[in-house]
Amino acid sequence: MPSITDFALKTLRLEEDSPDLGPGVWIVTLNRPDKRNALNAEAIEELVTLFSGAARAGARAIVLAAEGDHFCAGLDLVEHHKADRTPAEFWQLCLRWHEAFNKMEYGGVPVIAALKGAVVGGGLELASAAHVRVADKGTYFALPEGQRGLFTGGGATIRVTDLIGKARMVDMMLTGRVYQGQEAVDLGLAQYLVEDTFAHALALARRCAENLPLTNFAICSGVSHMQNMSALDAAYAEACVAGIVNTQPEARARLAAFADKSGARIRPKA
Repeated sequence: MPSITDFALKTLRLEEDSPDLGPGVWIVTLNRPDKRNALNAEAIEELVTLFSGAARAGARAIVLAAEGDHFCAGLDLVEHHKADRTPAEFWQLCLRWHEAFNKMEYGGVPVIAALKGAVVGGGLELASAAHVRVADKGTYFALPEGQRGLFTGGGATIRVTDLIGKARMVDMMLTGRVYQGQEAVDLGLAQYLVEDTFAHALALARRCAENLPLTNFAICSGVSHMQNMSALDAAYAEACVAGIVNTQPEARARLAAFADKSGARIRPKA
């Protein structure tokens, strides 16, 4: 297949195959800082392209970062206003948002989002499609659709509700409530609260990239798929995935290291 670098990316910046990053670690940077990295239609298409081909192009972990002071302010409302889309046109646009975010969530490559500033509206939908979210004390989360006469169209009713629950999701949309800092982490909007989100996200990506790709694929796609199933079907699917992953030849050396006590041990923090 063509290299990802063969595609002309305008709203994103891609760094790959750099000795400074580590084998298989990619940095994908939202690159519309003058628009607070709001997502226009072009950005969505570039996200679809990039995350559709990342695994096949050799990505083993991806840091999703942002240029400027803000992660993402959501849908580009200026473009939306000027486009004056019909219901059918916006329906189709929303389906492309779902395509992009599904490729992230189910693509099998760990995506770690380095958040900062605004993670608002569609920006929160984007962040919620990542597998791990890292925030700092200045990161704030909101769904202001209610105040703008809009409704979420990029999966917030699914992913954000999974993170924080239905009641809080509805409250955020109705009232414009903003979450920040430790409160946001405690609710599940992010898993880490740190000083430098990019450095921490990169460290996590490097750690994830050390895992076997098939194991990461199972974790990053299987858990989400199983959440969509009945408990009985999920148990069967889990057994099938475990049967494949837990017998992969590449795992033999790691199992041997555990058996002879030469491998790294899991210890609690001192």
